[in-house]
Amino acid sequence: MSRHYRFNLKTVISLVILHGLVVVLFCSWYVQIRPCNFAPLGTKTHILLLSSWRSGSSFLGQVLSQHPSVFYLSEPAWHVWTKGWKSGEQAQRIAVRDLLRHIYKCDFSVLGSYLSEKPTVSSLFMWTHSRALCSPPACPLTATNDTQCRQACDVQDLKQMEETCRAYSHLAIKEVRFFELESLYPLLQDPNLDLRIVHLVRDPRAVMNSREKSPRALQRDNAIVLEHRNMASIEMENDVMQKICQSHVQINERAILEPPLFLEGRYKMIRPTARSDAFRRCVKRLCRCSATGEFIAKKSRRDWK
Repeated sequence: MSRHYRFNLKTVISLVILHGLVVVLFCSWYVQIRPCNFAPLGTKTHILLLSSWRSGSSFLGQVLSQHPSVFYLSEPAWHVWTKGWKSGEQAQRIAVRDLLRHIYKCDFSVLGSYLSEKPTVSSLFMWTHSRALCSPPACPLTATNDTQCRQACDVQDLKQMEETCRAYSHLAIKEVRFFELESLYPLLQDPNLDLRIVHLVRDPRAVMNSREKSPRALQRDNAIVLEHRNMASIEMENDVMQKICQSHVQINERAILEPPLFLEGRYKMIRPTARSDAFRRCVKRLCRCSATGEFIAKKSRRDWK
């Protein structure tokens, strides 16, 4: 029996825009060194994809993950919040930041403390979203979908993951559990890290609409965000959205209006919209980068089914 799928045009356009923005971000950060060239550098580049729930960050993270130079992890702080679910967001900021610091140095020992006694890669939240964990050398084959990755690539332990991590020139992490920029300052000032922040902000109306479709999936996170205040579910959802919106504004203002010296050139905010002038400039730059043939060689592209 044949199946027919309907695609929402706006959704398709948004996905294409996000893909283009990733390409432009990579090119713009390296154009001063070697235009649109991704040969491995002497030191790692560390990328933090900073966003909130239901903002398209999972797709954007997977786009980053498809580049052959990128080792990608999705929301490692999920493990911190899961283990410390009785605490509020503010009490867990330092723990989340320290976890990221160790991961950016390809040290998964701290992450292991939040997992089972003998953790494997399958213990990690959304691990199949990482191309690096679903292809050699981490996996004996190159998986083309989540199911194949789970079946063939779930036996590696954290030590093997560390070895895999060290083989990549770029380490990208997607996180939705930061509500201010200040707790990240120690990472930006760490001489052993070269941290770049990509701040993804989606139209709050679209975020709210998406959240309303799966309220139960976000209940625990909502409680942590609001420091476990007792309130009705509707009021809780409104307060969470208010905090998310306020955090986006505060992060952007801190990075743009009053940036400390160590943050200059390390922050970019993207708001995907097909009608914006920024997007039109993005497309033009994307064409220039793609014309060189150096951004992502055809032989390096992966088709995930």
